[in-house]
Amino acid sequence: MEFIEKSKQFLSEANQELQRVTWPAKKLVATSTWVVIGLVFVIAIVLGLVDAALARLVRLVLG
Repeated sequence: MEFIEKSKQFLSEANQELQRVTWPAKKLVATSTWVVIGLVFVIAIVLGLVDAALARLVRLVLG
């Protein structure tokens, strides 16, 4: 029974904390999401190019 009471208290306190949070506006979240997606694509392309260059270099060295 103590477990159930502690669980109820925890959930109540967690709910109170979540009500104090200042959540970002939807537009900010959407903009940030697109920035992250764009950066992921750019980094993926850069890493792909570096990988291809290093693979070519290894082929040249090892013949």
